[in-house]
Amino acid sequence: MRILVTGAAGFIGYHLCERLLARGDEVTGIDDLNEYYEVSLKEARLARLTQGETKARFRFERMDIADRDGVRRLFEQGRFDAVMHLAAQAGVRYSIDHPEKYVDANLVGFANVMEGCRQSKVGHFVYASSSSVYGTNHKIPFSTNDPVDHPMSLYAATKRANELMAHTYSHLFSLPATGLRFFTVYGPWGRPDMALFKFTRAILAGETLQVFNRGDMVRDFTYVDDIVEGVIRTIDRPPAPGGNYDSPATSTAPFRIYNIGNNQPVKLMRYIEVIEESLGRKAKLELLPMQAGDVQATAADVGDLERDVGFRPATVVETGVRRFVEWYRQYYRVG
Repeated sequence: MRILVTGAAGFIGYHLCERLLARGDEVTGIDDLNEYYEVSLKEARLARLTQGETKARFRFERMDIADRDGVRRLFEQGRFDAVMHLAAQAGVRYSIDHPEKYVDANLVGFANVMEGCRQSKVGHFVYASSSSVYGTNHKIPFSTNDPVDHPMSLYAATKRANELMAHTYSHLFSLPATGLRFFTVYGPWGRPDMALFKFTRAILAGETLQVFNRGDMVRDFTYVDDIVEGVIRTIDRPPAPGGNYDSPATSTAPFRIYNIGNNQPVKLMRYIEVIEESLGRKAKLELLPMQAGDVQATAADVGDLERDVGFRPATVVETGVRRFVEWYRQYYRVG
């Protein structure tokens, strides 16, 4: 297959490109290499994709998805069989102070990519949504059948908007579209703004960890290899028309939404204990109130994913955190 991966220099994008290349696909990756976090880490990921036996099947282009003409030319030249759209401005708390970045990347950029898919008749448009769309929902675990009408941040609102935009294109233009709600992804080559990365760095530096809601948090931490496996299985199974409107996740159009989460939620304090055990060091904690835009608990119902693509994430945090710590020590050369 000829597959376009947007956000190819990102955490999930890098791992996905690696897997697609390993199975023989031709991959075009785009990324704007913005400075939301250290660009050198993004460049290091890209360097690994352009080495070895698979480099001939990987092409990279630096591009901002908000560049309408650039995205249009990309699709005219690429003739892609499928698109995995991961490029976005990430971060719940960052969206409070920088709303314009979320409008440009997550709304304008999303529309540009989706229009490229329509005009070039892409066989399957898959895009990253987020568990953040569940907002103030209290019923646990979160199901794709649940209403998602009360986002807690602009980031979450843009992700929900993406789902609605994708449904419109699926309905009007018969574009097969699948949205994937990711739950707290972690693992090697991860993002420095995420908890595992920040906590590991702070513990090794002897710094104090800021723990919000005084540690009373629960997350469905999902290992990156499980996310990628779910993504690939989904890419290979475009939705067919003929569903119903009984759920926000289905439609009479070729449109679906799935959760990809570990379905084994972990208390934040236990997560910190696992990091301590993997590092062989104790953390110093500062217990703080809940942050604006955050939620107390997330957990994924993945029954639809298992039924339709035959996959359920299963990597436990003890395994995943250990692998991250091993990578972190090697990459940053710390003992």
